[in-house]
Amino acid sequence: MEIQAKKENVKSLVWDIVVDISWSNLSHKYFGKSRSWLSQKFVGKGGNGTPIEFTDTERETLKNALNDLAKRIQVCASKL
Repeated sequence: MEIQAKKENVKSLVWDIVVDISWSNLSHKYFGKSRSWLSQKFVGKGGNGTPIEFTDTERETLKNALNDLAKRIQVCASKL
């Protein structure tokens, strides 16, 4: 049950910003993966329908990617 809660937590945590971020660029830049790979992780199902989820390392990478984007946005905004 804890695994299911973890997966849902990632999806719900990014829901507020999901339409405002280029997940394709994020996936390529920070994970070296396709947008479909990241989408499958959010949905919790692999291409063949098997259950998949973020590993602890992938969750940390996503966290760092979002923090990096936040910093870059703040720097850009401060220059306006």
